[in-house]
Amino acid sequence: MAGRRNMPLGLGLAAFVVLLDQVTKFWLLQTMLQSGGRFIDLTDFFGIVLVWNHGVTFGMFNSADAALNGVIFSLLAAVIVAALLVWLWRAAAGLIVGAIGLVIGGAVGNVVDRLRLGAVVDFLDVHVGDWHWPAFNVADAAICVGVGLMVIDGLIARREASN
Repeated sequence: MAGRRNMPLGLGLAAFVVLLDQVTKFWLLQTMLQSGGRFIDLTDFFGIVLVWNHGVTFGMFNSADAALNGVIFSLLAAVIVAALLVWLWRAAAGLIVGAIGLVIGGAVGNVVDRLRLGAVVDFLDVHVGDWHWPAFNVADAAICVGVGLMVIDGLIARREASN
């Protein structure tokens, strides 16, 4: 019963992530496509770049059939989101509720891109000199932070269980 009370918090966070992700991508596409730009260097280590990702995390499988990737990765994301919704329904409280919400929001944000645009829009570019980390977006960041919080929550729960 406790999980059901916390479900709106997780779903609200997921909705916020989807909204923030889609607004930033909309802004980026308007800015970059209208100006014909491909890269904006903001600092010595951070910039904005327009990358169409047909693959998965960090561009893996990016060179494969884009249409097939879109279908496969969207279906996989739907299965993962369904499992996360069950977990959220059962989650008692605390860090895990927010973590699940972040991952759900990130997954949905990227699926929206795949269904609407045929690829995920990545645009955050972290670099050191000429070495660039693969471009990512708000949804990717939410997924990474959410998974990190899940690990921390699991470690805390394990520590509390052993005491």
